[in-house]
Amino acid sequence: MINLSLPSPANLLPPPPKTLNPSRQKTPPTQTLKNPNFEHLKTRLIHQASVGHLRQAISTLDLMTQQGLTPDLFTYSLLLKSSIRTRQFHLGKLVHARLSESQLEPDSVSLNSLISLYSKNNDWVTANTIFENMGERRDVVSWSAMISCFSHNDMESKAISTFVKMLEFGEYPNQFGFAAVIRACSNAENAWIGDVIFGSVIKTGYFESDVCIGCALIEMFAKGSGDFDSAKKVFDRMPDKNSVPWTLMITRYSQMGNRKEAVELFINMVESGYMPDKFTFTSLVSACAELGQLSFGQQLHAQVVKYGLAFDVCVGSSLVDMYAKCAEDGSMVNSRKVFDLIPDHNVISWTSIITGCGQSGKHSKEAIELYCRMIEDQVLPNHFTFSSLFKACSNLSDPDTGEQIYAHVVKMGLAAVNCVGNALISMYARSGRMEDARKAFDILFEKNLVSYSTIVDGCTKNIDSNEAFGVFHQIEDTGFVLDSFTFASLLSGAASIGAVAKGEQIHARLLKAGFESNQHIANTLVSMYSRCGNMEAALRVYSKMERLNLVSWTSIITGLAKHGFATRALEMFQEMLNADIKPNEVTYIAVLSACSYVGMIDEGWKHFNSMYKEYGISPRMEHYACMVDLLGRSGFLEEAMQLINSMPFEADALVWRTLLGACRVHGNIALGKQAAEMVIEKEPNDSAGYILLSNLYASVGQWNEVAEIRKTMKKKNLGKEVGSSWIEIENTVHKFHVGDTSHPQAEEIYKELDQLVTEIKEVGYVPDTSSVLQDVEDEQKEEFLLQHSEKIAVTFGLINTSKPKRITVFKNLRVCGDCHNAMKYISMVKEREIVLRDSNRFHHFKNGICSCNDYW
Repeated sequence: MINLSLPSPANLLPPPPKTLNPSRQKTPPTQTLKNPNFEHLKTRLIHQASVGHLRQAISTLDLMTQQGLTPDLFTYSLLLKSSIRTRQFHLGKLVHARLSESQLEPDSVSLNSLISLYSKNNDWVTANTIFENMGERRDVVSWSAMISCFSHNDMESKAISTFVKMLEFGEYPNQFGFAAVIRACSNAENAWIGDVIFGSVIKTGYFESDVCIGCALIEMFAKGSGDFDSAKKVFDRMPDKNSVPWTLMITRYSQMGNRKEAVELFINMVESGYMPDKFTFTSLVSACAELGQLSFGQQLHAQVVKYGLAFDVCVGSSLVDMYAKCAEDGSMVNSRKVFDLIPDHNVISWTSIITGCGQSGKHSKEAIELYCRMIEDQVLPNHFTFSSLFKACSNLSDPDTGEQIYAHVVKMGLAAVNCVGNALISMYARSGRMEDARKAFDILFEKNLVSYSTIVDGCTKNIDSNEAFGVFHQIEDTGFVLDSFTFASLLSGAASIGAVAKGEQIHARLLKAGFESNQHIANTLVSMYSRCGNMEAALRVYSKMERLNLVSWTSIITGLAKHGFATRALEMFQEMLNADIKPNEVTYIAVLSACSYVGMIDEGWKHFNSMYKEYGISPRMEHYACMVDLLGRSGFLEEAMQLINSMPFEADALVWRTLLGACRVHGNIALGKQAAEMVIEKEPNDSAGYILLSNLYASVGQWNEVAEIRKTMKKKNLGKEVGSSWIEIENTVHKFHVGDTSHPQAEEIYKELDQLVTEIKEVGYVPDTSSVLQDVEDEQKEEFLLQHSEKIAVTFGLINTSKPKRITVFKNLRVCGDCHNAMKYISMVKEREIVLRDSNRFHHFKNGICSCNDYW
């Protein structure tokens, strides 16, 4: 039946309290029974204890003792049970002291009450001392109380071994003993023991007759082994369910990620006539928050009001969280309304509103202000509060405020808590302060996988992939099993610098780790390969995916668009629609970009107009920028300006910058100047607008205007981003700047480049000196063209690789017209495919032709 070889608990208990062993008088004095005042005081004491007025009851007890009237054991048991019921444990200990001072010998009932008292007060040592000294007075209630004590105090092994000792002692468990030991089996380590005990429960008949056992079994199956099918079977077979098992099932479904099932079960609960309580609503509202079901969440809110729970702090906190997570526009209006209605705020409600403000990124300053109010109200924050505050500081790029908050963390002794340390690492990383992020990581006492993943993610986002891969090797040394998030971060890091070889290594590692079927990983692989210039590999990963979700479709459409394969991208989009996958805002950015890259104006308008008409998606700033780019590239500058003027909101710097770039291509000085003024107005401290306007003037030879712009930039201390290109050879990234001579192979590179230019001139290459936006002689302009970083990087690739390997180069700025033309000739004379990714898109050069068809 049960394995009786389970180890007994170690004999590490302290000696029994002295109060348990005084000489006792077996019966109260006879005169007590005859005193007419005895029954009156006893009746008063019983009434006071039953209504929870325990202090008054103890005062009556003392009065009886002072008058020489000795209360009986029933009175003491009643007082002990009252202290347990009202959770006034300190008063229960006072009753225990009075009992010890009396001349009464405690019976099993009062001793069992004492075990329960100390158990619920988390004092398992005293409870066990009382239990061990009961000797022959131990009964099934005593054993059950002790098993429950160990289970309640997270001592599952002791609870199970005590259950086994009870059987050896000859006591057969009742429903309370079974429920207590089953609760001790509600973890992965002990779930198998619970299965054995479950068999005994069925034989005894308790399974279908006791709600407590049913709830314990639900807990064991759901939490212990994640077996929701068995948990649901137990629930369905319970004949006399009340709201407790309903709420338990709903809560466990919600907590374990089965949120749809939780919602469906709630509907069944209401239809079955059971009344939900605050715990039911808290779990359900949380499920709605995770599912993004605002409509159902609002219906639940109405039910909360109906049941009179609108002012409950737990329910209110879950509603605050739900409204924050479900607001499509990131609004906190409804969350603030709910928060303000809660009469007595605690750390949970404050943390909910602070977290809500920080998570959308739009109300991060408000999160800091709320924290100040929280401190003023003398509510102490916890580790979750601080984690949310660091996220708010990250959103604001305000690590200085974050450091002030960290001082509070240290003062409260929470610096060693993982989630706080991880949030601090993320804050520094997102603010670009990787040295501080690394320090925060290094001083974290107990690092977990999230800690390593956070620092890896920070390194990759700050384009420090070598550091990221170094941390990756540290993770392997620690023995942690890498998760999908870490692999995804490493793949993103490889993609950010175009390190396809490193990406391939990570791909091999994740295949070995068994993540090949993970949808999130597969989507990241598609993105990594496409961003690294290997669209064939991206398509291979995509074709092997068993299930495709919206992210899968959007990733492949974006990749095809960036590589200039617009027709294929639009075909993929239509396949997605045929598969009944609804596009979102990001999908439409990819579709409109595809149209822009090849000048498909009619197709672009068709998709732009269908966004809201067919799918209810209101165009955002990025969608208008795509359309402005599409019209501007095609030379329809006035139409682009009309579109900007018709926008339902004020155009931002991105839209005006897009128009300014098109004006430069088509030489429209007047409109370009207007666009530049708007860019500078929107972002006065960004050099991009000045540089684009300067280039526009330079392209038409207006050098005086160029000089004025450069003077203005110098006064404002605005610098131009230095152009650079990089290439990965044998797992090492080599980076080059304009005219770079710092590389060890510099002499060999320039010698080869001179020879290369001679070769391509022989087949028709003519340097395009209009790409040099400086007022110098043509001969010097041609020399400047020779020093462009992309030409240096491609030449380095030719020296260090052999046919037929393609050369893939990445550039931080837009490729110039001369380099674009030169790459076509180089691909022809060297019979090599060259892939160049600039700041805007990919160019595939092969046999003298570029994939963009010179439309870029």
